This record gives sequence, structure tokens and C-alpha cells, in this order.
Amino acid sequence: MESLSEWIARFVQLRQDWGHVVDIFVVVTAVGVINLGLRFLFKYLGHRVEKSRSVWDDALYHSLSGPLRALVWIVGLSVAAELGEPPDGSWIAEYLPNVRIIAVVAVLAWFLVRLIDEVEANVLKRAIRRGEPIDETTADAVAKLLHASVLITAGLVILQSLGVSISGVLAFGGIGGFAVGFAAKDMIANFLGGLTVYLNRPFSVGDWIRSPDQDIEGVVEAIGWRATTVRRFDKRPLYVPNAVFTTVALENPSRMTHRRISETIGLRYDDAAVVAPIVADIHAMLDADEDIDSNQVILVYFNNFGAHSLDFFVYCYTVTTQWAEFHKVKQKVLMRCHEIIEAHGAEVAFPTTTLRMPGGLELHSPDEGRRTAADERTGNEPRSEADD
Repeated sequence: MESLSEWIARFVQLRQDWGHVVDIFVVVTAVGVINLGLRFLFKYLGHRVEKSRSVWDDALYHSLSGPLRALVWIVGLSVAAELGEPPDGSWIAEYLPNVRIIAVVAVLAWFLVRLIDEVEANVLKRAIRRGEPIDETTADAVAKLLHASVLITAGLVILQSLGVSISGVLAFGGIGGFAVGFAAKDMIANFLGGLTVYLNRPFSVGDWIRSPDQDIEGVVEAIGWRATTVRRFDKRPLYVPNAVFTTVALENPSRMTHRRISETIGLRYDDAAVVAPIVADIHAMLDADEDIDSNQVILVYFNNFGAHSLDFFVYCYTVTTQWAEFHKVKQKVLMRCHEIIEAHGAEVAFPTTTLRMPGGLELHSPDEGRRTAADERTGNEPRSEADD
């Protein structure tokens, strides 16, 4: 107690000598100590948070650390500035309350934005880890809407703290909305197009899309409020304004239920007698194949007298929709078709030309019919080398 009383006496004497400088020093030191304590506290909590499976405590931990320490500095420095007792009319005394409110609102907005991002990331990671279905596009849309709500609210609170009438701002927005809308009609069209994509969800991030109306084909990488990023198959990025998706037809092959095999095979005309059993065997082969969906249409029929072949078609659907796996199944089906054709003693036809001579065609040796001038004069038959 005597030591404490002695320390207090020294502090009072020091404060009388230096005035408010001592108070400011004490406040700044206390803020530094509190921040150091918060750093150790968050380091300790980090080990416990990692063991938890909850989405919210991880998000709260990662989003609260920076904003909380910044808030401590803002409050501490504003208190230190007030302890300095700035003179009335000075810029510190005039703007300090507003600056403090703006800083606090900005820190709170920073915390909420980080919290939204962390929750979104954690929800997606947990869904992927558990194998649960989740729509990444919807999650991204909800996060962006929450971001916009937080930022707009923070902006309105800051304007209110600065003495700006919010009702006047809203009235100005209503009156000037026509002019702004006309000047930024393309931006608004893209925004509404992005909103349409989010609501109707014709495609999601990771889908393969293409448009028969325009040269748009690739995998969707990101859906923004102005444009959608599509990675083409040559790995070049394509940035498509969202307004385009409201006016063009769009295909989404990623959502197909099956892939189709549609091939025409030709047999020789000499194999006309075995066309029917070949067609029947191929149909039975497809119906028994586990990679072919027998619940869908399976058609194998002779359908055309071609210029060079007797044509039949193979029409069926694969169970898989994966591009590489589909071609593997298609290759297997075609090879089995060829094996069935060979098993019946038939062959796959190819373009040929048949030449028919009305009177027949006789082939002679090159030496036949050769007559020398002497033979023609004497009337002898031509001689060949074999006669010698």
C-alpha cells in the first residue's frame, strides 16, 4: 500500500508538471496493452476454434480480429484527443465527433463484410467436404446482396452523422433517377440481366454453356453484376455483359441427363442377306450394355439403300454425361458393332465403282496380234519368243 500510495503521488506530481500529456500517454499505452492482450487472446482462441465444426464461430473469429483491434485504437485515440482539451472552434474540436462516428461505422461495416465472406466460404467448404449439393451461384448472389445492404446502410448512417438529410438524398435519387437511368442504361441493363441470371438460374458457376445465336461457348467462371466470365475451351477468358443473356438463346449442356449416340453404318450390297440378323444382334448388344440406358430409346434399323451401301442407323443414350467417358463408351459400342458385322461374314462398305462392258472384255498377251512387216507381206502368223 505504501508503494502504491507513493506511485500515485508521483503520478499526480507528474501530471501537475506535464498536464494532459501524461493522460494522453497513459491512454495510448493502455490502448497498446489492450491490443497486445487481444492478439494473445485471439491466438489462444484460434486453437479452440480450429477444433470446432461450427460454421459461425470460425467466421466470427476470422472476421472479428482486425476490426476489433481497429475499434480499440479509434476509441482510445478519440479519448486521448478529448483529454487534450482542444480549444473551442479548432478543427479538432469541430470534426472529432464526426470523424469518430465515421470511423466506427466504417469498422462495423468492415466487420460485417468480412463476416459475410467468411460464412459464405465456410458454408461452401463444409458442403463440399460432406458431399452435400449446394448452389454456388445462389450463395454468391446472397453474399453480394448482403454486401450491398451493409455498404448502403453504412453510407446512409455516415451521411446522417454529417448532417445530410437522408430524406433529401432519397428525394434527389427519385428525381434524378430518370437522368441517371438514361445515362447509365447499359449499366442498368447489365445489372438487371445479372439479377435475372441469379433469379432464374439458367446456368451456375462451373456450367458449360453455349449460345447458337452468338459465339459464346465455355465454362462459367464467375457471375458478376455487370458481366459474366466464361472460360473458352482454348483457355481464353470471355467477358459477356449480362444484358446479352436476356436476348439470346442459351444452351446448358452441363445439365443434360444423357448423351446421345447417333451413327449410320453401311454394309455391302453383297451382304443384303445378313442385314436383318446384324441389326437384331446390335440391338440386343445395346440393350444388354450397362453403359447404355435401356430406359431410353434404343433404335437400330435398316433405313436406306445408299449409293454404295445398305445403311442402318444406331441410336441410343449413354448413362454418363461426362465428355471423356462418353467417347469411351461410344468407341466400345462401335467396336462391338464391327465385331458383330465380321461375325456374320459381312463387311463395312466403302465407296466403290463397278464397270460393266456390254460385249464382255477379253484380255490378250502383249505379244498376241503383233505382226512384223515381213509376216504381213508373206501372210505368215506372228511368232512369239516361245516359238524360238
